[in-house]
Amino acid sequence: MHIAILTFDGFNELDSLIAFNLLSRIRKPDWRVSIASPASSVRSMNGLVLEAQVSLNEACEADAVLIGSGVRTRDVAADSALMSQLRLDPTRQLLGAQCSGTLILAKLGLLQGVPACTDLTTTPWVEEAGVVVLNQPFVASGNVATAGRCLASHYLAAWVIARLAGVEAARSVIHYVAPVGEKETYVTRAIENISPFL
Repeated sequence: MHIAILTFDGFNELDSLIAFNLLSRIRKPDWRVSIASPASSVRSMNGLVLEAQVSLNEACEADAVLIGSGVRTRDVAADSALMSQLRLDPTRQLLGAQCSGTLILAKLGLLQGVPACTDLTTTPWVEEAGVVVLNQPFVASGNVATAGRCLASHYLAAWVIARLAGVEAARSVIHYVAPVGEKETYVTRAIENISPFL
């Protein structure tokens, strides 16, 4: 089971790295989580440099693909050469996007007739692409999910885990990372947000 997290220059560390950390907590021999980028390394919005683990080509073959956000996502969405490399298919993959990553799903035509979640900055751009934006942290339709704002990234990760490894696995991962004294609150909220879409 391969999960790829598409991460572009100017990426938001919270989106890519929280998802990476949570998804990597599933300990199965065939479970692999990778950062996928169009170049060998990418620099975050705050200067953190990450090395890509897989290419976009390999990411397009993954069982699940998450798209993080960043300050240059509009540039990515406008780059036809780059966008043409993103051959994503919700009939064979779980697809998810966080904040401005939702714009990439919209531009790829993967949100047609499907409402989405995103951040406040990206909302008008996603709406211009013909997608209805909801005022909530998470939504999914079939194999496509979106989350709005940085701290909703654990909902997106929990949804992927629940779909690929089961709800108890998602519950366990969220319980482990949740703050002491608030574990049940975090777990309950996460499962309540994703369970209607499982």
